[in-house]
Amino acid sequence: MASSSTYYSLFLLIIFFTLASIAMARSQPNQIERDILAQQEADQVMRLPGQPLVNFKQYSGYITVNESHGRALFYWFFEATNNPENKPLLLWLNGGPGCSSIGYGEAEELGPFLMQKGTPQLRFNNYSWNQVANLLFVESPVGVGFSYTNTSNDIIELGDTITAKDSYTFLVNWFGRFPQYKSYDFYISGESYAGHYVPELAEVIFDSNKNVSKEEYINFKGFMIGNALMDDDTDQTGMIDYAWDHAVISDRLYHDIKQYCDFSVENVTNQCNDALNEYFDVYNIIDMYSLYTPTCVDTNVTTRTHRTIEGAAPKLFSKFDKWHRRPAGYDPCVSDYSEVYFNRPDVQEALHANVTNIPYPWTHCSNNISFWSDAPSSVLPIIKKLIDGGLRVWVYSGDTDGRIPVTATRYTLNKLGLKISEDWTPWYTNHEQVGGWTIIYDGLTFVTVRGAGHQVPTFKPKKALQLITHFLANEKLPSKPF
Repeated sequence: MASSSTYYSLFLLIIFFTLASIAMARSQPNQIERDILAQQEADQVMRLPGQPLVNFKQYSGYITVNESHGRALFYWFFEATNNPENKPLLLWLNGGPGCSSIGYGEAEELGPFLMQKGTPQLRFNNYSWNQVANLLFVESPVGVGFSYTNTSNDIIELGDTITAKDSYTFLVNWFGRFPQYKSYDFYISGESYAGHYVPELAEVIFDSNKNVSKEEYINFKGFMIGNALMDDDTDQTGMIDYAWDHAVISDRLYHDIKQYCDFSVENVTNQCNDALNEYFDVYNIIDMYSLYTPTCVDTNVTTRTHRTIEGAAPKLFSKFDKWHRRPAGYDPCVSDYSEVYFNRPDVQEALHANVTNIPYPWTHCSNNISFWSDAPSSVLPIIKKLIDGGLRVWVYSGDTDGRIPVTATRYTLNKLGLKISEDWTPWYTNHEQVGGWTIIYDGLTFVTVRGAGHQVPTFKPKKALQLITHFLANEKLPSKPF
């Protein structure tokens, strides 16, 4: 029979091994955690060809959004430059529909690495938005950029609804790969047709958060959209009024359009068709997206046209080829440099992109998307719903854009019928210059950016960084010089 000292020794041994196992469990991640870390390490981008040295991490790769169809969206993620654990997470979306958030948002607007003219290298963006947020770009929907599907019918079934659902699935699965960001405050921003994408995705998140498990809950706080397509009627009316008011079209053409075109309907009379063709012809010789910057005259670069997408919003204007002209940017030829760069095999390898050998080159706006199955004529009901739901909503507008001009956005926001709490007020940059004007409504802030075209961060990068900084901090822009 064992003595009491033997039992005591055995008890101590059990305690020792129990504590040791707990310590080991805490010091070593479990298999799931190891798998997640392995996925993150596989996606980490060590350094791109021609990239300047940086002290923050970046990741890129694919997130599957539909396994049975083989649908996957390509992302590129940058940690904040400093203290990423204390910064929110921001998703950026470009529009089109069918245009790349990598080609425009990251490489020409607000990302850390911008294209460098005349050399196959990147330059660091001193006004990158990852100074104030962990910054996520995704090419959406499938068929755009490096994002792909193995089911060909998916391309002809694309529309606003499936784009929002796939983007939501992307986010849920992305958080599964990067669970350390699940608790972070999350925001969305975008421009142009992202005036549809962003509120529609926001609504899916808002509605889903009411029913999902804690693991799939997204800590969503709000969104900001710029030069945004929101309402067919006012967007189209505003384009014409802005063009006349900025001496782009003649009195005679302006009155012809006003007489023959009804922007509240889709059907186009012959007289309206003729007048609109004459209107769009003007933008063969000046840049619709930035009235006062030069057009690209380099004979060695490609013409940036974009296939007409049947069914896209706005229903009337989208029937005209010239509505689908791609934006150029402050350096009007820069898009051509980035198309060369992102089609380089060494760049694609470094980005873990094009792993399925997509049978077409990477381009800013997809030429594969020619049909759009659904696009509401207005997203204002969604925006009103989300305002009422307590989300932070900002809308901004570069005031030299002729594509979705400030005039159109003002008409559109007036339709919301929101009470004005602070009327037309200048805001200032730190050089004591007026950066633009603001109107603060109950539940929505509208900001103009003085001297900026369609892609505000391209034309006015410092003002754009000031804008996103104040939005994320939920602070008014300064109304006095400082």
